[in-house]
Amino acid sequence: MTDAPAYYAHPTAVLDEGCRIGDGCRIWHFAHLMPGCELGEKCSIGQNVMVADGVKLGRNVKVQNNVSLYTGVECADDVFLGPSVVFTNVRNPRSAVVRRDQYQTTVLEKGVSIGANSTIVCGVRLGEYAFVGAGSVVTKDVKPYALVYGNPARQHGWMSAFGHRLQFDPTGHATCPESGEQYLLTNHQVSRISIR
Repeated sequence: MTDAPAYYAHPTAVLDEGCRIGDGCRIWHFAHLMPGCELGEKCSIGQNVMVADGVKLGRNVKVQNNVSLYTGVECADDVFLGPSVVFTNVRNPRSAVVRRDQYQTTVLEKGVSIGANSTIVCGVRLGEYAFVGAGSVVTKDVKPYALVYGNPARQHGWMSAFGHRLQFDPTGHATCPESGEQYLLTNHQVSRISIR
């Protein structure tokens, strides 16, 4: 008698041999996990999601429906990917030119949130708790706690780890209205100076 897996996968999900799935993950209808991908504990993989070889997801990553995670994508803990988010892994694709050896790494640091229907062009790094508004096209690195949106995405402010817009006073201090955590803005960088 074999032990039941420590995760849930819907019967329509395709889990290729060699994929690694952390305890407590939930994998929904028609998802496809390819060999060599890694899911940390308690990830949620929505309907019709594809996770390619070499993709790494940290703990508690939530991937909503219709997202394709191509080779080169790395997500730290607590990342949120909204419905139909698009990733690329080659900057100059051509059908007739094989560029499998030129895949670029795209890194999403802890707590990043990406809104529905956004496109993340490969080779960028999104800093901790960066927040990408729905429908954006991200073509360059995003600072920690930055709020970006648009096509191409540009910074329009700062967000707390709890997902609230931060309003800084003249001394560069701000408080998250939900958590009460304190933030400091210096030299166009935000840091959290108190944690709940």
